[in-house]
Amino acid sequence: MGKFSRRTVALFWAVLIGIVIAALLVYEQIAILYVLATLSLAILLLIVAFADLEKVGRENVE
Repeated sequence: MGKFSRRTVALFWAVLIGIVIAALLVYEQIAILYVLATLSLAILLLIVAFADLEKVGRENVE
């Protein structure tokens, strides 16, 4: 087992991404922000597209 829980790691990543977005807004790098948003949306769509949702059942969720 790792030292940190999954929730703590997820919170760390959310705070880190928030800091990066805030820094891009402060330094007026909107073009880079647009590119990062487009790439992240494309990656999210690929993850959803390749997810095997047929084998997910309600009885496995706890």
